[in-house]
Amino acid sequence: MEALKNLTDLELIALLRTDNQPAFSALYERYWKKLLYFAAQRTATLADAENIVQDIFVSLWEKRATLQLTSTLNNYLYVSVKYRIIKLLDSQRTRRLHAEAQAVSGDVLDDSTQEYLNFEELRQQLEAFIGTLPEQSRLIYLMRKEEGRSHHEIAEKLGISEKAVNARLVRIKKQLRTGLDTFLTGFLL
Repeated sequence: MEALKNLTDLELIALLRTDNQPAFSALYERYWKKLLYFAAQRTATLADAENIVQDIFVSLWEKRATLQLTSTLNNYLYVSVKYRIIKLLDSQRTRRLHAEAQAVSGDVLDDSTQEYLNFEELRQQLEAFIGTLPEQSRLIYLMRKEEGRSHHEIAEKLGISEKAVNARLVRIKKQLRTGLDTFLTGFLL
């Protein structure tokens, strides 16, 4: 092993291509601290940096037979670490954005549930108000709002004039506005 430390990177790579594990160990000992320091400066945790460096050396071992360097081993290793850091940061960003989107959609769901409950309470107040109307006024309101009948149809059905139907609906709307306004004011405060 001591003799391998004196070999150049190119000589160690040539030995590595022949599945020489001591040559791999010599390269590992030569570069792992430098690469770890480089990665640790750019990642959030030391564990992330250690994983990146370990992955680089695993990849180096797996590609040993086909490894083609276009520059020095030093450059190859540092560029590999740089790309792994970019990949890690992108992955973390994607997870963070996904988590934020989930939190926002959770808030929307929470709001929609509350809005549904508020709507139900408002609907119950409206039904209670309609129940307090005189019989003919209640019939006119229900025929108009729930059945969608025109003023003319309501007038014919009840045997009253269209002006009477219109006047009743105007009065009902005013009463409704007053009653619900009191409810909504108390509800919103």
